[in-house]
Amino acid sequence: MDKKLIVSLSPHIHSGNTVKGAMYGVLIALIPALLTSLFFFGLGAFIVIVTAVLSCVLFEFLIQKFLLKQKTTICDGSAVLTGLLLAFNLPSNLPIWIIIIGSLVAIGIGKMSFGGLGNNIFNPALVGRVFLLISFPTAMTSWPLPGQWSSYLDATTGATPLALIAAGQEAGYSPMDMFFGSMNGSLGEVSAIALLLGFAYMLIRKIITWHIPVAIFVVAALMSLICGLNPIEQLFSGGLMLGAIFMATDYVSSPMNKRGMIIYGAFIGALTILIRKFGAYPEGMSFAILIMNAFTPLINTYVKPKRFGEVVKNG
Repeated sequence: MDKKLIVSLSPHIHSGNTVKGAMYGVLIALIPALLTSLFFFGLGAFIVIVTAVLSCVLFEFLIQKFLLKQKTTICDGSAVLTGLLLAFNLPSNLPIWIIIIGSLVAIGIGKMSFGGLGNNIFNPALVGRVFLLISFPTAMTSWPLPGQWSSYLDATTGATPLALIAAGQEAGYSPMDMFFGSMNGSLGEVSAIALLLGFAYMLIRKIITWHIPVAIFVVAALMSLICGLNPIEQLFSGGLMLGAIFMATDYVSSPMNKRGMIIYGAFIGALTILIRKFGAYPEGMSFAILIMNAFTPLINTYVKPKRFGEVVKNG
């Protein structure tokens, strides 16, 4: 009777995975895309990335320290990841003050207003990106041409492949240009191969599963064919690769089980192409992910497994 059986709350078996480990794993997976953006956009990419990362870390520290009066968590890598993903959704000539506003919205509204990491309904980086797109549409749709390594605010700009397609013209770039990244666009969308290398790394490390990205790719390709668009151009241009691999797979704002992930990814792929085809903006990935973020609780409820011992009534 001296030995008591103590039953603790789950999880009963710990895998060894940590929030910090997952965040830094994603950051490592983003290194190829980071190097590619620096190669194609040089000084502008460096300024945008450093500004976004530092301001996101600073805002999270200030909000937790002085507003929420709680222990700061800036060392877990989540603020750095938010800043880097926000930067990857911005053009390389965006003024610093606009980047700082986007960082404040991403951290303050997209993340900390919901209670911080693990509680946010929407992907914080996309909240910041869409806010800037709606508030500063001209600055957010001026895309510098690659190869201007020493240029920042005075970089020569041009239309992205998606903008040209939306205007009824040719994409202006070959599939190989899009695959390797020799085209204009936001920092993180210009090299499909760099993003796919990060995808492979995260699959090998089991940081994410294949269900959401593959569902997005397959449905987006099928929907492109239905809408009379070129699937290769749609997959390799814009933010579809970046969003599918690194943003739709966000642990907090995506469904919990595999069936839910496939449903979630399928709708993101379909919505992205529909917005690109019929919407006012040539890019639709950010809006599609945020819309489906809002449906995640409903999807989780729909695919929730039966409780052990629950009686299922027929008829």
